[in-house]
Amino acid sequence: MGGESMTHTAPRGSGAGTGPVGSRTGQRLSGLAVALGLVLFLGGFAWGAVVYRPYTVPTSSMTPTIDAGDRILAQRVDGGAVRRGDVVVFKDATWANAPMVKRVVAVGGDTVSCCKDGKLKVNGKEVDETYLPQGTPAEMSNFPTVTVPKGRLFLLGDERGNSVDSTAHLTDAASGTVARSAVDARVDSVVWPIKGMLERPTGFEPLGALSSPGPLRTITLLVIAGAVLVLGGGAYGPIAKRTGAARARRASTEPAGVR
Repeated sequence: MGGESMTHTAPRGSGAGTGPVGSRTGQRLSGLAVALGLVLFLGGFAWGAVVYRPYTVPTSSMTPTIDAGDRILAQRVDGGAVRRGDVVVFKDATWANAPMVKRVVAVGGDTVSCCKDGKLKVNGKEVDETYLPQGTPAEMSNFPTVTVPKGRLFLLGDERGNSVDSTAHLTDAASGTVARSAVDARVDSVVWPIKGMLERPTGFEPLGALSSPGPLRTITLLVIAGAVLVLGGGAYGPIAKRTGAARARRASTEPAGVR
């Protein structure tokens, strides 16, 4: 009667629904995380494939914004959506039988000329072109005022001394301009080497609204979030198994009874 009674107790956490691979709720949540992660991951890539096209730039005419050999992502856009300051991919049979990358500096109805004090002038206003190589003028040689026809674009390379652009085609019938319909895409980012999103040039803001960046940041976040969910959900099983095994070892070393 005055003696000690011995009772065996089950290790805590060993009730129904638990074990070395975690609780049923944990397993369901991990499965849900993996499923949702796959949707976000694959959906992000699918969205990117629909919206963007990859290109490799073969020349240095857009240095320092885009160097020779850089790989870019360009958003598929209608030529009518292109605005001043955009860097676009286009193809014009009178220029070259291949996609080219240049910057739009004037659109239909604009007047463009160069250069006074090393500044490009559009609609009578000097444009501050911060994207040009530091210390270089806007143009290596002057060109007369060009009135851009409706529905067309005037394009220049950022490396003005090494760019075959609208200034090289001033004697053409269209005065060096390119039809909006020739534009295939608008460059959004340099992905290799990683330079990030192209900045919208604020020097063109006094002339009108700039274009908005594409959904590349959102797509990237979706892909990253999906990868994290897949990895986190997939890791739950092994982690729960190791945690359960550690608990079992601790329980086996505890005294079999309690006072």
